[in-house]
Amino acid sequence: MSKSFIEQVHYIRIPVKDLALSAQWYRDVLGLQLLNNTEERAIFRINEGPFLLILVPTEDETFAHFTIDHKQEFSIGFTSPELSKFHQHLMDNQVKVENIKEDNGHRFFHFYDPNGNKLQVHW
Repeated sequence: MSKSFIEQVHYIRIPVKDLALSAQWYRDVLGLQLLNNTEERAIFRINEGPFLLILVPTEDETFAHFTIDHKQEFSIGFTSPELSKFHQHLMDNQVKVENIKEDNGHRFFHFYDPNGNKLQVHW
C-alpha cells in the first residue's frame, strides 16, 4: 500500500477520576479550549488545530500512560516554544513536574495531571 487510508489523528481520550475538576484543570492550567462538557466527557481543542483531547470519567484504576520494566512512560507528548516559562507556570500551579532535560538539543520535561496521567512537553 503506497498511501494510508488514515489521514490524521483526530483525538486522544484520557481517563480521569473527577471530570469536573479535570476539565477545569485542563482549561485553566494548560489553557486548552473547552468545546463541550457533559457528564460523559469533556472535549478540548488545542489552539486552532484539528486535534482534540477528550477527558473520559472512570472509576477504574487506569492511566493514559504505560510502564516498561515497572517505570512509567508517557504516551501523550505536547510541544511548547516557551518550554521554560511553561515549566515555571506548572510549578506555580502546584503541578507535579520533573526537571527539564536535554537530549541531543531536544529539551523536554514530564508532568502529571490531577489524575496521575504522565504527560510530556518538548521543544
